[in-house]
Amino acid sequence: MTVNLAATAGNPTLNVTIFVAVVAITLFIVYRVSTRNTTAADYYAAGGGFTGRQNGIALSGDYLSAASFLGVSGAIAVYGYDGFLYSVGFLVAWLIPLLLVAERIRNTGRFTMGDVVSYRMKQRPVRAAAANATLVISFFYMLAQMAGAGGLVALLLDVHTASGQALVITVVGVIMVLYVLVGGMKGTTWVQIVKAVLLLVCVSLMSVFILGKFGFDLGSLLGRAAEKNALSDLILEPGARYGRTETAKLDFVSLSLALVLGTAALPHVLMRFYTVPNAHQARRSVVWAIWAMVLFYLSTLLIGYGASAIVGTDAILDAPGGENSAVPLLAFHIGGAALLGLVSAIAFTTILAVVAGLTLTASASFAHDVYANVMKHGNPEPGSEVRVARLTAVVVGCLAVGGGILAIGQNVAFLVSLAFALAASANLPAILYTLFWRRFNTTGTLWAIYGGLASCLVLIVFSPVMSGTETSIISGIDFALFPLSNPGIVSIPLGFVLGIAGTFVGERKGVDDPDRRDELEVRSMTGIGSG
Repeated sequence: MTVNLAATAGNPTLNVTIFVAVVAITLFIVYRVSTRNTTAADYYAAGGGFTGRQNGIALSGDYLSAASFLGVSGAIAVYGYDGFLYSVGFLVAWLIPLLLVAERIRNTGRFTMGDVVSYRMKQRPVRAAAANATLVISFFYMLAQMAGAGGLVALLLDVHTASGQALVITVVGVIMVLYVLVGGMKGTTWVQIVKAVLLLVCVSLMSVFILGKFGFDLGSLLGRAAEKNALSDLILEPGARYGRTETAKLDFVSLSLALVLGTAALPHVLMRFYTVPNAHQARRSVVWAIWAMVLFYLSTLLIGYGASAIVGTDAILDAPGGENSAVPLLAFHIGGAALLGLVSAIAFTTILAVVAGLTLTASASFAHDVYANVMKHGNPEPGSEVRVARLTAVVVGCLAVGGGILAIGQNVAFLVSLAFALAASANLPAILYTLFWRRFNTTGTLWAIYGGLASCLVLIVFSPVMSGTETSIISGIDFALFPLSNPGIVSIPLGFVLGIAGTFVGERKGVDDPDRRDELEVRSMTGIGSG
């Protein structure tokens, strides 16, 4: 059965009108709050002027992307229990930033991860490595958001052609570059706050309505979901997706490692800790973000099973966007064209805001780490760093559009898990060793970042993600050599091991500046000198 939303989902003109109104309002907010973005501190970190509560809500907005709203809910609708494991992984992952990373990162750096890992190392090679890792991770994360945007609007306007979805993705790219160019971090943060509040209200009301439809009886909801799912009762227990074979079970372990360990090393998450005035507010940010995400991910459980029970998995998988269409289809079934338009507009704003944050992070890393500190040796001309950041944002936007077109049809939650694997493999070892291991040195940092990043990329290229199956990005050919879809189980331990090996090799060449090592230890724990 093919779902024709032009006929069933109400008025496409209404949907477009709601889209345009939401985009116009958010662009107006960006313009109004971003009256001064002249310095790097203003453009990258909003001058550190946000409170922990404000930044925590924005942080949840940055994190609750299309992967969470569309991909996780769709995975639950289709695979049930195994789909909800994404929610568990995304949420549990915040314990590492809360307990180990947030305060020390805020105390040590100014704008980017490169500030932290290069503090007591040789500046130029380490900053270049950090920037390269940031650009690659941000690109993979953007793929998911852009693919989600294409699927979402294709669903609303009944666009089945690849060229039509490509046009949609291009429009998304243009709008998110405008966010970054006009608003910088301050404007992007306020859009994240507005978007997070709308998203939390939306999923809460949908959850209450779904429960009400089944008499507030969760058992009745789950039973109906099993009846209308092709997997039947398998969706109520582990194994519907990751338990069929030994390889699938190993793939689940790999996915779990990536989700739990990747959050603390995502560049756009780390950059948010610099928008607050001190380490205490950074920790408060994480606490506020966790509570917001507890509410959200519990709601995804009800929404996912609700979509299975009310819409049915056949209709979901046959719709443009596949699994990613579960939430919009559910919205139409329970609230008609108006709710469909509103929910889709919120999802669309979610995508725009997250991609804007990623673009800002990628452009800041290149401009601050590569241009200002590598090319200009820490002495760029006044105003040039911000100009380079804006130019880089345009380039990153173009690359994201191209990658998003290639990734059309992929589950966005799954695509994001690859970015988590890259972050955990390349960034996390360098960050933790820098903050907690005094012997760690420049060679260890470079081996950890480049080794973890390269191994993860190679395994992704030769995995079923790229080729060998009908759902691969490059279908029709098979050069898959690595059996797992997520490489985290191999590349993450390898990144940590390479960091240790590189450190011992580097010691033969002479240790880095011991004074800077002591200074970093004091600064990371106390905040003295963080400014």
